[in-house]
Amino acid sequence: MEREPPHRLHGAEHPALDRVRREGRWWWLQARHARRVWRWALVAAVAVFVLLVLLRKPLADWFWDEPQIEQLLAEGDRALAAGRLSEADGSGARERYQAVLALDGDRPQAREGLARTAAAALQQARDRLQNDDLDGSAQALALARDLQVPQGDADAVARQLQARRSAGAGIGILLAQARNAFAAGRLDEGDSSALPLFQRILGLQPDNLPALEGREDALSDLLQRAREMAARGELAQTAALLQRARQFDAGHTDLPASQEALARAVDQRLRQGQRALKQQKLEAASEAFEAVLAAAPDDSSALRGREQTAQALLARSQRHAADFEFEAAEADRARAGALGASAAAIQQAAQRIQRAQQMQQAQQHPAVSVAQRERQLRDRLRQIDRAEREGRWISPPGHSAFDALREAQALAPRDARVRAAASRLLPASRQCFDDNLRQNRVQAAGACLQAWQTLAPTAPGLPSSRVRLAQRWLAIGSERLGRGDVAFAEAAVAQVRQLQPDLQELAAFEQRLRQAGGRLD
Repeated sequence: MEREPPHRLHGAEHPALDRVRREGRWWWLQARHARRVWRWALVAAVAVFVLLVLLRKPLADWFWDEPQIEQLLAEGDRALAAGRLSEADGSGARERYQAVLALDGDRPQAREGLARTAAAALQQARDRLQNDDLDGSAQALALARDLQVPQGDADAVARQLQARRSAGAGIGILLAQARNAFAAGRLDEGDSSALPLFQRILGLQPDNLPALEGREDALSDLLQRAREMAARGELAQTAALLQRARQFDAGHTDLPASQEALARAVDQRLRQGQRALKQQKLEAASEAFEAVLAAAPDDSSALRGREQTAQALLARSQRHAADFEFEAAEADRARAGALGASAAAIQQAAQRIQRAQQMQQAQQHPAVSVAQRERQLRDRLRQIDRAEREGRWISPPGHSAFDALREAQALAPRDARVRAAASRLLPASRQCFDDNLRQNRVQAAGACLQAWQTLAPTAPGLPSSRVRLAQRWLAIGSERLGRGDVAFAEAAVAQVRQLQPDLQELAAFEQRLRQAGGRLD
């Protein structure tokens, strides 16, 4: 029988021996792996040692400086918040932030802190200047310049500081001058009087207590004068004093009472004007309304009273002209023009005066006999009657009742028959106006209104009729403008300006017309 190889025999017979052999090989492999690990660990340790040698200063700076920098930044922020911008002992915000930059020149928090310190220094300079601390303001400004604030801002504070220093020496002199002017009663009669001088001081030093008290006393006296003037009816002067007082101190405690005194005086003067107008004392009425408007230019009652007075003056001018009192007629016409009567009304009054002068000359030097004038007058009266029956009140021109009446008045203005015809035409002209306005025939209505105004210049219904006609012109003009008829809209604006230039709706319509390309002269 063949024998097994020894190793095969031993392996088969001794498995423990095989396990020992395997375990011995594993240990050898583990030892080999351990040698490799130790070799790489040694290399890493050498590398770490070399790095520590090379980077020992940066690492040391980091470990030691970083806490110190954070502390300096915090101290700088606290100093800035407390207003300690720069201190000789180094505890100011400026010094702390600069210390940080000495340790770390690239630290942005420190540069931002210095910028905020610069802005705070500039504001501190302004505040100290406002409080009259000129030296403190100069120190803060110097710090702001050192920290490089914008030059324009620093220069502006520097100019104010220089001006305050230049004026500071003269404050005492100005104060003495103001007090002397106040004692002498010169409150506001020029630059050398009390109030302008006190105001000048306060312009330099707004918190100057003696100047504030002096201005208060001077204004009290000025407003007392204003109340006395209001009681005397000097409305324009009172209004001017109140306006001046508001410029010095709009919150003065005596202003409301003074304004109330002026309002009472205005109301009293307005009632005087209305009574004078009712009594046909036209000069007194004119003066009263003008006085009210000098103090209160927008007073609607005074504006209406002035307009009514102008119309009454024109009517009286017509009566004077009919009586051949041409000087008085011309004076009333001029007063009416000064009160704002329309150019058309003034021109009509001038024409009436001229016709009356011509009639007087014709009577003094008759070119025709009395019999001829009588025949002409009867012919004109027949024309009036015929035109009335046919309804030709205003048109056609030259053949209307109104035209015939004017010719009859030129021949014999005082004739009872002529005056009777005028009395008949007056209600007809009013009816003519209403009828044409109702039918939107604004041009014809305007002619009727002109005739009505000529026959009765002071008729109470004329002002409201002018407003109605002006509003109708605008209504029709607006409709036509919407259809693109710019020319008619321009004509409507011209008519409204003649009839009622202060009509509230006119401005909006003019704006629409401009946007549509219309022209406004």
